[in-house]
Amino acid sequence: MSTKALQDSIIRDIGLAPEGHLKIDWVRAHMPVLNRIREQFEAEQPFKGLKVTISLHLEAKTAYLAKVVQAGGAEVTITGSNPLSTQDDVCAALVEDGIKVYAKYNPDPEEYKQLLIKALETKPDLIIDDGGDLISILHSERPDLRAQVRGGAEETTTGILRLKAMEKENKLEFPMVAVNDAFCKYLFDNRYGTGQSVWDGINRTTNLVVAGKTVVVVGYGWCGKGVAMRAKGLGANVVVTEIDAIKGVEAYMDGFTVLPMSEAAKVGDFFVTVTGNKDVIRGEHFDVMKDGAILSNAGHFDVEVNKPELESRSSSVRTVRRNIEEYRLVDGRSIYVLAEGRLVNLAAGDGHPAEIMDMTFALQAMSLKYVNEQYEQLGKHVIAVPYELDEQVARVKLESLGIHIDELSDEQKSYLDSWQEH
Repeated sequence: MSTKALQDSIIRDIGLAPEGHLKIDWVRAHMPVLNRIREQFEAEQPFKGLKVTISLHLEAKTAYLAKVVQAGGAEVTITGSNPLSTQDDVCAALVEDGIKVYAKYNPDPEEYKQLLIKALETKPDLIIDDGGDLISILHSERPDLRAQVRGGAEETTTGILRLKAMEKENKLEFPMVAVNDAFCKYLFDNRYGTGQSVWDGINRTTNLVVAGKTVVVVGYGWCGKGVAMRAKGLGANVVVTEIDAIKGVEAYMDGFTVLPMSEAAKVGDFFVTVTGNKDVIRGEHFDVMKDGAILSNAGHFDVEVNKPELESRSSSVRTVRRNIEEYRLVDGRSIYVLAEGRLVNLAAGDGHPAEIMDMTFALQAMSLKYVNEQYEQLGKHVIAVPYELDEQVARVKLESLGIHIDELSDEQKSYLDSWQEH
């Protein structure tokens, strides 16, 4: 065990490490793409002499990404991106492996923020962020810690929205790669990963049947598509709410009922918010919900369900089961909120399947390498993942599955490149 990493870290209990190692070993066995990249990094040492700070949901799959970056020569520091998704045994295992960790399960808001700052006080050269908290701190409260930052990569929709707002106002001080917008992220992670892990979190938490119930999916982006698809597979009647007319038509043609939230609120048994916006379920919606309605969120921050407005309508709030809070309204109805309105798939589950995060974290690792090599030319912008990296990850994934695809002949390439051939 690294004595220095232990001395520098802030974690719950180093004695939990054995269980954390077992978790990391399990996901490593199911992440062939990341394993291939680890071999490449070990040989090339792309991050030799550099410091990398990571803020992601700190569970086993994230831990293995940190170990892959470490294998590339980096001095790695990691912190959580959500108070309820951090797993203390995984934190302990990483410390034993020489990675600095500043994270605990369920710290209070002030301690959580201080853990983020401690991770940044290592003065990183490169950053991986999830939701934009690290970048926000570096550009507001602690600009003194960003002097040597070359750039980084952002994991999720919410973070990219914040980055683009900063870029628009000319406030972004270094390049950030929008990993969430890569094909191998949103087509698979957002759709299949979120779709499966959200229902894993809901089902293990509530232990209630989904078949025959009405599920309201709030937002029909790639995450919403996945949640709706899996709800349908579980036998639910699915209602979609949207603000985008094109996505509304798409949801309709995918076979779902499309309603405004004012109407959907009256019929839903389960609600899942996946918008990245605030107050998408609020006071007037609580007023018309069924007794026993169950609310959950799969967006990054716990602002999609307006809990203060729900609490103001309640005569009591109590925890009735782990990760389930009952809000007893003054008229006698009960509304249940899962995982405090935080990401239900991580706060009440283990997050996306390992095979899905294999592709996403491969993109993170390759994007970090790309930024380190190109940061001087990239400027202070939000950067798309180069298609070549996207395609490389997909090819390695297919190889790991034993799947082969066709290739164009030279004649076919010539035909596609020509406007004169018929």
